[in-house]
Amino acid sequence: MLLKLLIICVLVVVTVGIHAVGFSMLIRALTKSRALTKSGFWSATGLVLVLTCWLLLIHLAEIAVWGLFYFWQGCMPDAETGFYFSAVTYTTLGYGDFVLPNAWRMFGPIESLTGILMCGLSTGIFFAIVSRRIDYAVKAKFSKNRADRP
Repeated sequence: MLLKLLIICVLVVVTVGIHAVGFSMLIRALTKSRALTKSGFWSATGLVLVLTCWLLLIHLAEIAVWGLFYFWQGCMPDAETGFYFSAVTYTTLGYGDFVLPNAWRMFGPIESLTGILMCGLSTGIFFAIVSRRIDYAVKAKFSKNRADRP
């Protein structure tokens, strides 16, 4: 039991680590590209698309870690089923068409809790980045309007 709790902790730490690295890469890329200081419909649309795709990739990597673990431990018959089960669990969808063996059943709720926390973090960074972009656009427009006055 203690070994399984340690394994759960390692999986959670790896999941959070993937998220932190993914966030760091995203912020570095956005800063370098000056994506937050550009204006216009297409740049805003591009920013939202890039953010969405990048955050999905981060979540898919985390789902893959859990899914491959389930397959490696023999909890799921193949990697595809492990990935599917992990995705359904991570997103808290919980179809119930596949379940973990009794010896491993505590992993499901912990993965769900971890997944919902990571989705919350992604929502937070998405909101923060889009808010920053909107703030910049409003300030730029306000500055331009003030400069146009006699």
